[in-house]
Amino acid sequence: MKKICVFCGSKSGTDIKYINEAKKLGSIFAREQIHLVYGGARIGLMGAIADAVVAGSGAVTGVITDLLNPIEGHTGLDDLRIVPNMHDRKSTMYSISDAFIIMPGGFGTMDEFFETLTWSQLNIHKKPIGILNVDGYYKTLNELFENMIAEGFVAKEYRDLYFIENDSETLVKRIKEMG
Repeated sequence: MKKICVFCGSKSGTDIKYINEAKKLGSIFAREQIHLVYGGARIGLMGAIADAVVAGSGAVTGVITDLLNPIEGHTGLDDLRIVPNMHDRKSTMYSISDAFIIMPGGFGTMDEFFETLTWSQLNIHKKPIGILNVDGYYKTLNELFENMIAEGFVAKEYRDLYFIENDSETLVKRIKEMG
């Protein structure tokens, strides 16, 4: 069973479309027998995707810090790993995952994404990284990346370290095709 780590917000966002897309992605994971690895929260997009996978009888591994666990830890998981700090949280999620999906989120999601992307750039891993661009959420980030390339701060070939899809089905299919 392929294990895909999803980085996403512990908040729900201002529009129901984000929660709906998290639920859709979770349902796809359950249907396709993809093991979800995520940040272990029961709230926001994190909670929505985990709940959808669990509802579909799918496998979920949550990884959360001992500080965050009492505040937002998911209590309905068979595999909730409690680690001492954020560095161990990220390291654990990276080490047990075969690929990464970035959904909408805030600073924490960006931290996880950029570290994963940088590690790919440095050849620490060669795991697929897909961005789920829910209703154009990552349009300006992609524009920033293109500007970084145009201004000579990022080599053009690093554009291939990640891909962007607007639809969960297409994104999951593409990751599965990447092996």
